[in-house]
Amino acid sequence: MHGVSFAQAFATFAVKFFFCLVSIFYYYSKTNMVYGQTEKLSESIVEIAEEFAADDSDPEAVSVFIDLLHELSENPVKINNPNEEEISRLFFLSDFQVKAIKEYVQSSGQIVSIYELANIPGFDKETAEMIMPFITFENRFISNTDSARLRHSMISNFSIKPHNHDTSSIGSDWRILSKYKFAARGFSGGCTMEKDPGEKFLTGNPPRPDFLTGYLAYRGNGPVRSIIVGDYSARFGQGLNINTGMRQNISLTSLGYMSASDEIKPYTSSDESRFFNGAATRLAVRDFELSLFFSKNYADATLASSSGTSNDYVESFYRAGLHNTYALLNKKDNVSMLVYGFDFSYTLNNLKAGILWSKNKISMPIYPVQDDPEKLFDFTGNENNLYSLYFSSFIKRILFYGEFTSDNSKKYGIIQGMSMRPSDRLTINLLLRNYSSGFTPFYGQGPGISSNTNNEKGILGSFSFEALKHLFINGGFDSHDFPWLKYRCSAPTSGLRKELKMRFLPSENLMIEASYHYQFSMVDNDAQHGIPVQDQIITRSLKVSAQYTPHENLTFASRADYKIVNQAGSRGFILCQDINYAFRKIPLTIWARYCLFNTDDWSSRIYTYENDLLYSFNIPALSGQGSRCYIMTKWKIGDFGEIRIKYGVTSLMSVGNSVENADEIKMQLRVWL
Repeated sequence: MHGVSFAQAFATFAVKFFFCLVSIFYYYSKTNMVYGQTEKLSESIVEIAEEFAADDSDPEAVSVFIDLLHELSENPVKINNPNEEEISRLFFLSDFQVKAIKEYVQSSGQIVSIYELANIPGFDKETAEMIMPFITFENRFISNTDSARLRHSMISNFSIKPHNHDTSSIGSDWRILSKYKFAARGFSGGCTMEKDPGEKFLTGNPPRPDFLTGYLAYRGNGPVRSIIVGDYSARFGQGLNINTGMRQNISLTSLGYMSASDEIKPYTSSDESRFFNGAATRLAVRDFELSLFFSKNYADATLASSSGTSNDYVESFYRAGLHNTYALLNKKDNVSMLVYGFDFSYTLNNLKAGILWSKNKISMPIYPVQDDPEKLFDFTGNENNLYSLYFSSFIKRILFYGEFTSDNSKKYGIIQGMSMRPSDRLTINLLLRNYSSGFTPFYGQGPGISSNTNNEKGILGSFSFEALKHLFINGGFDSHDFPWLKYRCSAPTSGLRKELKMRFLPSENLMIEASYHYQFSMVDNDAQHGIPVQDQIITRSLKVSAQYTPHENLTFASRADYKIVNQAGSRGFILCQDINYAFRKIPLTIWARYCLFNTDDWSSRIYTYENDLLYSFNIPALSGQGSRCYIMTKWKIGDFGEIRIKYGVTSLMSVGNSVENADEIKMQLRVWL
């Protein structure tokens, strides 16, 4: 489509329509306004999600992250429950903050408002407002799991890009995601089904969706804390040995470090590679806890033959989960992964210590490509034992934590961290990490700059300071080294990240934020022949945003980003305007955005989070010259359901000033009984 496109006409109409709509309803809303709950992520959470998206080596992290946040919004944390396990479901809080809430509730009684929460040591108004969508102040003794009534919920997402048909795909262009859950008392169960664009809907014998998971679970308050049969995720200690959930320590200016509390919980995400299938249980007697886990799952892999007749070893694993061609479909479920082990921990006052052992057995041995120097230290064989010691100690205003994990080959990973609050207005964090080359935790994810927990040394420091009553300043740095070769680097390299963020909250209705980010990295120069020369890439970006809420169901948000990449003098900027409105007389909520962008090339691309369907996400990488706009509506059906529809268009200027458009349609049906 060229010339004046439908996308351009739609964008112009949408912007004018919504500004008119706001004007028409402004006076009416001023006198008849009621609160309209919108399932949006806070600004801090959005920034973390965008940082995940910018890490091209770990795209699935965004999906897991968004799933966890939507689960919290549907099942808010009971903040007045003096149980660390319950409070630590706010996974983006640090252990310091989790323990501070627990001690406050035990000593001072129930928290009754956001203002009281903001005065707890380790918290401020900014933090309290960020976690508000994910908590409830209801009575600590009331629990949804105690209800005898059987409750059901189902959600289905359908999306398609009409003008993005790939003729090489073996299935339809639709992406389909469905989730079903039920719960009664301490029992629950559910299943998740997904089909990516281009995949067949039913494959295998017997035919089933490309990705299908399910579970049955029990959760109690006695010696048996939880039992899960089916698909589940697990995390212990700092996650070096076992962590199939959220990767930790992802932002230089976030509130702290993600809570390292142990957990075993049902798996409801759509990441097709990082979860367990089998059974697990958590047992607790007084200050002792014991977790047992067993899993036999299947992994996608590229197989090869040493004899030239039949495949007998694994050359590499395939973790993207996309099976839209016959070549990719042939990688599906090629090897079985057997994992089992235990975790034992003891808590004494403010000290918690634990030991963890896990064993991994693979149905075929792994032999990486022999002539690739990058893979010199990679794991070989079909068995791997991991042994871990971890601790956390909370002494007055200082939290110490750490973990040491080693495998059969004496490859190791070490984490040592500290978080302290010398005053009510200042928090300081420090983290050291050292992962040896070849350290291979198949189901572990420790904090770090890369998605693989190996071949990395680093030190990270950050602070959070309430400079004035309404002014918050966060900053941090991360210096890291890679002792051996890695992707796009044929020599040892180093890197540095620095970030400074200021947030001004003069009133409950207005938020102004500015942030500066600096990143230094090294990659091979592919344009030169012979021994590659390392290019030093320095990226600087500046972001300014403002959000104004004149009434509880009307929000305006503006954003401007500017980015410079020094390697080739590449520059880029975006300008975005958002309007969110919830009607009073009809159960309708509308989200809309119009965004202009102009970048010199892909290296100066800019990521920007969009409101989307529940259990879905969209953080497009805007590159080139053009515009991006979308409109999404939600219609609530009584007290048992809702429908969402989203239409988005990206318009790009091409050679000759013609316009190329890429649009997308998404629909969602959600029912709960």
